[in-house]
Amino acid sequence: MNSILIHPMKCGRGPVLLLFGALLALCTFLPRIAEAAEAGKPLPDLKGAALEGAVPATRGKVLLLDFWASWCGPCRKSFPALEELHQRYKARGLVVFGVSVDEDAGAMKRFLQQHAVSFPIARDQAHKLAEAVKVSAMPTSLLVDRRGVIRFVNSGFKGAETEALLRRQIEQLLSDSK
Repeated sequence: MNSILIHPMKCGRGPVLLLFGALLALCTFLPRIAEAAEAGKPLPDLKGAALEGAVPATRGKVLLLDFWASWCGPCRKSFPALEELHQRYKARGLVVFGVSVDEDAGAMKRFLQQHAVSFPIARDQAHKLAEAVKVSAMPTSLLVDRRGVIRFVNSGFKGAETEALLRRQIEQLLSDSK
């Protein structure tokens, strides 16, 4: 059996086993896609998520909830954009809230020393909130409307493209009736 897996072309069943292995890998991956955060669901209570750090008041506000980690390269690039969005829209009712999924508090602190922001940050060491909203990639931003419903889910950060998308989504949610 091992020789078939190591040298699939030596056996007529090799290509079939390779195809079976590829299908098995795909089937293992698909449930993760289906479990990603979903728009239309209510955001779980932030105060009940056992976050380390102050949870900002969000009632009646539009919330940009950003999950990030110190080891995430795109997260480093997203922080200036998040700070700009925070400064641009906070007077209109946007709350930007960063949630680190770092298990090591020191790693989070070092990241924040290098990438200082003025919006609130908390740490989800136990990943309780990240699991509740089914975050599957870093960074992931959730945009939550004034009623507490997740309206948009954005995974990854692609520079100006993601910034423009977030601005459009934020403008839409801020324009919705209060």
